[in-house]
Amino acid sequence: MKFYVTTPIYYVNDRPHIGHVYTTTMADIAARFHRLCGDEVFFLTGTDEHAAKVVDSAAEHGMTPQQWADQNAQAFQETFAKLGITNDDFIRTSQPRHKEKAQQYMAELLKTGDVYLGEYEGWYDAGQEEYLPENKAKEYEFKSPINGKPLVRKREKNYFFRLSQYSDALLKLLEDRPEFVQPDVRRKEVANRIREGLNDIPISRTSEHNWGIRVPGDEAHVIYVWIDALFNYLSAVDNPERRHFWPADVHLIAKDILWFHAVIWPTMLMALKRELPRQVYAHSFWISEGQKMSKSLGNFVDLEKIDRYVADFGLDALRYFLARHGPLGINDSDFSDARFNDVYNAELADKMGNLVNRTLTMIQRYRNGVVPQPNDEALRAVAEKMVSAYREGMGCLDFVGALEALWDFVVRSNQYVEETAPWKLAKDPANTRQLDGVLYNLAESTRLISVLVTPFMPTIAQQVRTQLGVADKLQVFTDEIAWGRLAPGTKVGQIAPLFPKRT
Repeated sequence: MKFYVTTPIYYVNDRPHIGHVYTTTMADIAARFHRLCGDEVFFLTGTDEHAAKVVDSAAEHGMTPQQWADQNAQAFQETFAKLGITNDDFIRTSQPRHKEKAQQYMAELLKTGDVYLGEYEGWYDAGQEEYLPENKAKEYEFKSPINGKPLVRKREKNYFFRLSQYSDALLKLLEDRPEFVQPDVRRKEVANRIREGLNDIPISRTSEHNWGIRVPGDEAHVIYVWIDALFNYLSAVDNPERRHFWPADVHLIAKDILWFHAVIWPTMLMALKRELPRQVYAHSFWISEGQKMSKSLGNFVDLEKIDRYVADFGLDALRYFLARHGPLGINDSDFSDARFNDVYNAELADKMGNLVNRTLTMIQRYRNGVVPQPNDEALRAVAEKMVSAYREGMGCLDFVGALEALWDFVVRSNQYVEETAPWKLAKDPANTRQLDGVLYNLAESTRLISVLVTPFMPTIAQQVRTQLGVADKLQVFTDEIAWGRLAPGTKVGQIAPLFPKRT
């Protein structure tokens, strides 16, 4: 099977921060899981470069727009590489391959009759480079809902897309395919807003500068940056080698750009007679100590702070925290030093790290480092129930649920150690067979955990497998999750703490 996952393409007007890192890491986890399942995966991220404010920022820094975009796009690529992101492509909207396709799609739209030349007047959010409907502008007191700056009343000639004629088609889509927008609360939000009525939308802007993709046949207009950006999901795979990946399986985004992805993008695809993506998944935001993150408040998680977390706790600990305690659902999540430290110690060091270390240490001590023969399946039923819940969670991007199921199993395995007390069994030779069974069950539990944490903590997973003596490349997921796969006689490796405790 194929699996095509995308992140938004990120504005090049600033350096990456926790929001970019979070979305991209969640997409990376999904991609790694599907690779583990044997799927053919295509994972796309990139940068959105044709914003008008890129021209302004470039001038402020004494650069051309291309130089400014090159500098910041490189920062994103370097950051993702440093954080172990396994994207298969990094698309930039200033690349010729994208510009050519974007012009092709615009030319197709112009032929459909769904696009016309008109004049637009409305409330413009310069920071987001988008117009707000009159009712929304009034609701937000004529200020940007993102940065709080005053909206500007603006009039300009544009090419318009007849979004207004797609209300019924969109509502039918959301009714027939509820999985199309998730979480479900987001789908209901979108449906309610559609019922309020849709207006035709501008999809081009007049431009005197050369930064942007020209509308075919009209050099006075460039394709509106948001339309240009949405095309990337299609342009990246619209070639003979990649065409089979379309439609995308998941567009993973933050909730502030849901409207573009859940309404404008599918209607454009309908007009272009292209298949629609399977799902648009909109997560919530990170906040800090209950407040919105901002540079002015000094609670912003920037690259330097992310680097410090990686240096102090390890990259995999950061990935785990983001996945287990992040805003993947409908609620915002709090990011704080104290919370991160507590999670690291309580969940990683005390639970998983402790289980692996004590299991391997007892095998080393009581069986000379050799995995013994099994003689019962005391943990099998619990493991199989956990695997079922884990797979269900991973299949619908419920990483929190998947990890909760896995960590419940880690806790149960630690309880099993206390219940069976191997250190007591080892004192009496009459308990040899029973001790063998306990140690095998714990070793097999450790192996299974190493498989399931792989998408979240790939380096730690490999360390566990190396210490357990099964460092060979993982096989097909469905085989690996079968209980009893660990071969008796396996020699464990050198034991070392996975998560040293932090104060």
